Amino acid sequence: MDDPDIAEVARRSGLPASTLRFYEEKGLIASTGRRAGRRVFDPGVTQRLALIAMGRAAGFSLDEIALMFAPDGRPRIDRGMLAAKADELDRTIRRLTALRDGLRHAADCPAPSHMECPTFRRLLRAAESGATSAAPGGLSGRSAPAAAGGRRAPGPRPDDG
Repeated sequence: MDDPDIAEVARRSGLPASTLRFYEEKGLIASTGRRAGRRVFDPGVTQRLALIAMGRAAGFSLDEIALMFAPDGRPRIDRGMLAAKADELDRTIRRLTALRDGLRHAADCPAPSHMECPTFRRLLRAAESGATSAAPGGLSGRSAPAAAGGRRAPGPRPDDG
């Protein structure tokens, strides 16, 4: 089989040719030459693009993904890096779960005003302090850690009552 040109790789991968050229500039993929003025690639490029897509979906940067390939282009995935990303995703899931639970409570709260709801007020105090849950049990009754990376989670505003 002939090496696919950039248009064929774009069709197979679902990525625009501009993304393929960008990935080539970043060293994530490499063309093997040109045919009729178009870049051509090794047939294995689609598998490499699938690995890049998986890394992006997991939240890895392109620079981090580049580290997952040996100089010869074969995958060389650091298991510690994968474990650290999985831990980061766990923290994000817990933070988002606490935020979702807070929103559900605020939407269903029977208090005449959100500012009269003790649970909402705990959530508000937690948001002011940069925490993601409103007290030891959070809104859901489960423990939720502070946001990863020191980012402050968006919280309700006092005038939303």
